[in-house]
Amino acid sequence: MAARSAPSCHLRLEWVYGYRGHQCRNNLYYTAAKEIVYFVAGVGVVYSPREHRQKFYRGHSDDIISLALHPERVLVATGQVGKEPYICIWDSYTVQTVSVLKDVHTHGIACLAFDLDGQRLVSVGLDSKNAVCVWDWKRGKMLSMAPGHTDRIFDISWDLYQPNKLVSCGVKHIKFWNLCGNALTPKRGVFGKTGDLQTILCLACARDELTYSGALNGDIYVWKGINLTRTIQGAHAAGIFSMNACEEGFATGGRDGCIRLWDLTFKPITVIDLRETDQGYKGLSVRSVCWRGDHILVGTQDSEIFEIVVQERNKPFLIMQGHCEGELWALAVHPTKPLAVTGSDDRSVRIWSLVDHALIARCNMEEPIRCAAVNADGIHLALGMKDGSFTVLRVRDMTEVVHIKDRKEAIHELKYSPDGTYLAVGCNDSSVDIYGVAQRYKKVGECLGSLSFITHLDWSSDSRYLQTNDGNGKRLFYRMPGGKEVTSTEEIKGVHWASWTCVSGLEVNGIWPKYSDINDVNSVDGNYIGQVLVTADDYGIIKLFRYPCLRKGAKFRKYIGHSAHVTNVRWSHDYQWVISIGGADHSVFQWKFIPERKLKDALHIAPQESLADSNSDESDSDLSDVPELDSEIEQETQLTYRRQVYKEDLPQLKEQCKEKQKSATSKRRERAPGNSIRLHFVHGYRGYDCRSNLFYTQIGEIVYHVAAVGVIYNRQQNTQRFYLGHDDDILCLTIHPLKDYVATGQVGRDPSIHIWDTETIKPLSILKGHHQFGVSAVDFSADGKRLVSVGIDDSHTIVLWDWKKGEKLSIARGSKDKIFVVKMNPYVPDKLITAGIKHMKFWRKAGGGLIGRKGYVGTLGKNDTMMCAVYGWTEEMAFSGTSTGDVCIWRDIFLVKTVKAHDGPVFSMHALEKGFVTGGKDGIVALWDDSFERCLKTYAIKRAALAPGSKGLLLEDNPSIRAISLGHGHILVGTKNGEILEVDKSGPITLLVQGHMEGEVWGLATHPYLPICATVSDDKTLRIWDLSPSHCMLAVRKLKKGGRCCCFSPDGKALAVGLNDGSFLMANADTLEDLVSFHHRKDMISDIRFSPGSGKYLAVASHDSFIDIYNVMSSKRVGICKGATSYITHIDWDIRGKLLQVNTGAKEQLFFEAPRGKKQTIPSMEVEKIAWASWTSVLGLCCEGIWPVIGEVTDVTASCLTSDKMVLATGDDLGFVKLFRYPTKGKFGKFKRYVAHSAHVTNVRWTYDDSMLVTLGGTDMSLMVWTNEMEAYREKRPCDSEESDIDSEEDGGYDSDVTRENDISYTIRALSTNIRPMFGIKPHLQQKEPSVDERQGVVRGSRPPVSRAPPQPEKLQTNNVGKKKRPIEDLVLELVFGYRGRDCRNNVHYLNDGDDIIYHTASIGILHNVATGSQSFYQEHNDDILCLTVNQHPKFINIVATGQVGDSADMSATAPSIHIWDAMNKQTLSILRCYHSKGVCSVSFSATGKLLLSVGLDPEHTITIWRWQEGAKIASRAGHNQRIFVAEFRPDSDTQFVSVGVKHVKFWTLAGRALLSKKGLLSTLEDARMQTMLAIAFE
Repeated sequence: MAARSAPSCHLRLEWVYGYRGHQCRNNLYYTAAKEIVYFVAGVGVVYSPREHRQKFYRGHSDDIISLALHPERVLVATGQVGKEPYICIWDSYTVQTVSVLKDVHTHGIACLAFDLDGQRLVSVGLDSKNAVCVWDWKRGKMLSMAPGHTDRIFDISWDLYQPNKLVSCGVKHIKFWNLCGNALTPKRGVFGKTGDLQTILCLACARDELTYSGALNGDIYVWKGINLTRTIQGAHAAGIFSMNACEEGFATGGRDGCIRLWDLTFKPITVIDLRETDQGYKGLSVRSVCWRGDHILVGTQDSEIFEIVVQERNKPFLIMQGHCEGELWALAVHPTKPLAVTGSDDRSVRIWSLVDHALIARCNMEEPIRCAAVNADGIHLALGMKDGSFTVLRVRDMTEVVHIKDRKEAIHELKYSPDGTYLAVGCNDSSVDIYGVAQRYKKVGECLGSLSFITHLDWSSDSRYLQTNDGNGKRLFYRMPGGKEVTSTEEIKGVHWASWTCVSGLEVNGIWPKYSDINDVNSVDGNYIGQVLVTADDYGIIKLFRYPCLRKGAKFRKYIGHSAHVTNVRWSHDYQWVISIGGADHSVFQWKFIPERKLKDALHIAPQESLADSNSDESDSDLSDVPELDSEIEQETQLTYRRQVYKEDLPQLKEQCKEKQKSATSKRRERAPGNSIRLHFVHGYRGYDCRSNLFYTQIGEIVYHVAAVGVIYNRQQNTQRFYLGHDDDILCLTIHPLKDYVATGQVGRDPSIHIWDTETIKPLSILKGHHQFGVSAVDFSADGKRLVSVGIDDSHTIVLWDWKKGEKLSIARGSKDKIFVVKMNPYVPDKLITAGIKHMKFWRKAGGGLIGRKGYVGTLGKNDTMMCAVYGWTEEMAFSGTSTGDVCIWRDIFLVKTVKAHDGPVFSMHALEKGFVTGGKDGIVALWDDSFERCLKTYAIKRAALAPGSKGLLLEDNPSIRAISLGHGHILVGTKNGEILEVDKSGPITLLVQGHMEGEVWGLATHPYLPICATVSDDKTLRIWDLSPSHCMLAVRKLKKGGRCCCFSPDGKALAVGLNDGSFLMANADTLEDLVSFHHRKDMISDIRFSPGSGKYLAVASHDSFIDIYNVMSSKRVGICKGATSYITHIDWDIRGKLLQVNTGAKEQLFFEAPRGKKQTIPSMEVEKIAWASWTSVLGLCCEGIWPVIGEVTDVTASCLTSDKMVLATGDDLGFVKLFRYPTKGKFGKFKRYVAHSAHVTNVRWTYDDSMLVTLGGTDMSLMVWTNEMEAYREKRPCDSEESDIDSEEDGGYDSDVTRENDISYTIRALSTNIRPMFGIKPHLQQKEPSVDERQGVVRGSRPPVSRAPPQPEKLQTNNVGKKKRPIEDLVLELVFGYRGRDCRNNVHYLNDGDDIIYHTASIGILHNVATGSQSFYQEHNDDILCLTVNQHPKFINIVATGQVGDSADMSATAPSIHIWDAMNKQTLSILRCYHSKGVCSVSFSATGKLLLSVGLDPEHTITIWRWQEGAKIASRAGHNQRIFVAEFRPDSDTQFVSVGVKHVKFWTLAGRALLSKKGLLSTLEDARMQTMLAIAFE
């Protein structure tokens, strides 16, 4: 049973032997503290030569392959490989993470470099485009990104003498980059005639635009600007891998094993040939150099690090050695001394001293080595080779004893027997040979039982038995020395094994995860004394288990550091250390074993932080031994918020239905109705799966949420105000520390978080783009500037936002299980906690990432499920409530104590100035002192305590409490049953709001002459609600079953209720007592109706597809309507009470005669003429138009007609309530639609006088009351409805110019003809422009593209860019005739009080002086300019923005871009590369001049807002499906603008990072039609 918990001992990384020299370069530096920083496998190493000590940075999850040192030489940046690789910036002194940069690169990060002042970092990816990315690393924010090159980039560097310039080099290229705005623009280096085009491996920048670069052939190329000026030939005999610049000059290192030092002008100073020194060897190759003062650090291909003192250059000092390239498999430990032996595919065997942390002996063999063993007296060392031979050496002097080859396949394992007489040798050909040591290794036996290669061997203590494991996972036993197989289990039972290195067997069952491949675990070693087992696996993880470890899926502690597979692991002879070796990273790790008793003293050592948890106690099967989850939590964890269709999908779905639509819209459609409705009151509160979502605002109103509505409730006046910005279920809510703003998060494919003001109910900011499916928890920081949110995607992502700017600051994966709560530390804004299923984590912000540490439970408890958490009175203290009713008290990350607080889970907790208040499933609110020592007072939520002013009734005593908040002298409590109560400190409880409990709500009936309605739900209650201003629940009755329908009798005295088990009952409408009940059907009753007039008959429809008709007086069934092929959905009586209209699930519309039930067929023309007593049907000609374009995806579930037969209200599966004019003939009628419900609207009903509409939300369990506002007296206010799905086509045609312009497709010239090369050659170097008609030919596609220049062959074009332009270099543009007015507007402006005119034509911006007629030009664009605007703010005088055509938005040099430039001196101030594919058709500056608005030509006509000085994109959103011609900011605003275009005007608001739009409505003007708009002016 012990294996149920992880062992309580611990491993600490003590030393790493090795250095990553292969496939990496420039990865070895001196820090400011004169320590040496480098990396090996997945670990960053800081080595202090003075103290001979190593520190480790373990924040990476895979191989590190790049490293850069900050100019102040304390911080280090490292980049790793992987599917989602990230960059860590860490402190070399504390080895803690400072920042994490992620979510941009894929495959890996090949190079890194800091700029001169260390504020920015550039990284290069290993993806197919070798993306170059510039970061503001402190904020974790990407500033700019561009495709780097089509082939590998080897080095990148900032020009330290010119700001915003970078140089990158790689396979056959060098590029000079300029960073302006958010655009990185490359220019290729021109090799010209000076040197051959070849691969450049490294570079360094110097003064005066000089760049030195090292080439593959050993030359050094010197560049001035972008041109190659000279070469230093033969600087090295082979490729130059590394170049390092320092104060004294430059150091270079090459494949020839030489280091050369050069002065600042690159004149040679000295050469050091490492191959010639006493430590040198043939083939030594230098991968990294670092020159500091008189010390030079050198890293080699073969994993050595040398330090050279310049004065004694022929005596390099060897600091570190490791195995060279090739896999490392062999590991053995000396039986009596602290020594470890390793052997590798590099054919060397090495002996390491575990005490001195040094290599003490090395010997090269003929063959790659695969395994090793030392005999019991420590004299002989046996090595198994890859070719099937084995060799025995004397450990003392590494001389050979014997060399034997009996097999052809690799020897994978060998071991000496404990008494030293035999050597067992296991081979890949599935045999084990036994050799006698004393007989000069004569073969004395063989074991042939295996069918697969031998992986592990162990001897018994008496040397009489051998056990083996093979590749099939079989465990076999043999008698020694003959090798006869033992099959009797009895014989084996008593055997004691001398060592345990086998991976299969009863004792190690627990090391296997429940579902895993038999070859995952490569190596095991048992420590009998400490009763622990260490394992090494293919995922780079070392694990500690208890030994013996009998049950599958045992708990463990895990340690990371190795990158890929760990091939072998062994305890040292005295069990002080664990040695592990990495296959591909060929490194040797030495771990210190810290037994249980020492752990207590080690607690002050903070666990090593890392992004991947490195000392978790988790095993893969976390839930095997968890106490049963509380039923409520169980229910909640199984909820899924995934939808088949999200509201975000509607535009796409509509697109797909375009065809259907076109055919339908030829007919003229009904107008939308004149009436509109306004949300008036909502009954309900979301408590069943949310917590801590109920607060007092500043002025004492109460804010909470239900369905898709944020509700502000005024308890004095009993009125509600609503925030209706969400379009799906809100799942969480939190309030700003000043209690005036609220943040709410919703369900969605890309769910949004809205921050809105409780006074004005206006959104301040909308955050999107980083969660999936939904947002389950939010919290503000104490200063209110930041917001943290948690998603419900599979990894429960945590995002930290600067919400006002709408920026994501940091992001991290939270946990694989649900997170219930997130809280920001009120004292330190960079810290937060998350709590959830088996989870309590303490996080801190590090740049763009968050670093989490698991709460350390120690011996005090077990990892419990946390339901709530708060911070205490200092930044260290935190408190959490568990699912078992305890409160845990944490200091830093350690659990200090637990206090029993409730029976059942603690769902909610709130911190006060002096103490805490908690609420639990037991329905008790408890007040505590400030350290949870004493419970000061408890309040039980009971019916008896309800105060007289309550707005409703408590359904049960002690309901489960989900939210608690304090303020204004009261405690506010929200329950699972959807009630909100206010508890007075002295005891009385007032019920304020309530709704149905969990379960769908379908049944709804309004009273025939009173403002009340009845509802019945799957929560097994029937409730009566008052719709008059008192808004409360009047009565409630529990039913034996849930119900789906109800109906008042025409006199209002009786109420019929249909239940889910096929029975129905009639109750007295006042007392709700039973009058009569029947049970004739098996399936649920779906609709129930009294006949009009005296209510003589009752029609009862069921899912059995029958309708029973009962005589109410005699209580007998008098008729059955048969003939429906599917379940019945709706029934209606005609006014005479003689005819029933029926809708079924198969979309049939049927008619039956009452009371007998005979089926009638009525022509559809006649149906209209019949006077119906009620209309709730959704089928038939009269309501054909209510079905949306995407009718297949969503169902219209309910409808109801006003008594004046004018307006039909409908509810559908997407949560929309719509109003149509009745009858709605013709498809796709126009409507007004309202969003407040989340998923299904299950029922809608008008009250008896049509003054109110009542709607029910199925799964959101809310009852919403809307007031009906007639056409005549509606006050003017922005209409909250949306127009119908399709904009009709019947509104007049276009002007021919507009039509033409709307249809122009701008072909990108750079792509359609070979007139221009792709890489920006300035226009005055370019060949002749094509004439206008020619260009139109290109544009309209009427003629094939024509080019006067013959197309160059590909090869030439790339390399001789500099050459072919020479002849026409002297042309200078003097005068341009022409102005682009054909398809552009608002593009001529006065400057300097009318002295100058600015305009554009082709790709040139022109400043024309009116007096002299002279022109000056801006020529940085590389394709046609389409729009131009001038900044009107006095701070930005003569600043112009121009937008151009471009191809797809891949951020490369040919992408569309906007240039912001100074009209007078033509200086480019910023370039914005945009995601508008095809081009930019409109630009506009905001009132302050700091923001720029741009509109694209892409199909969505995207609108983007930029902070142009920083090149930062603030917000972007699809503008309209038709062409937008102009978009302009209001002249007094930075947040409001208007866009106009083909048949639309839209009014936009910028909220944080989100753009909100409202369509211009013409409905108030008689006969106004939406025209195509071409221009805007503001009053």
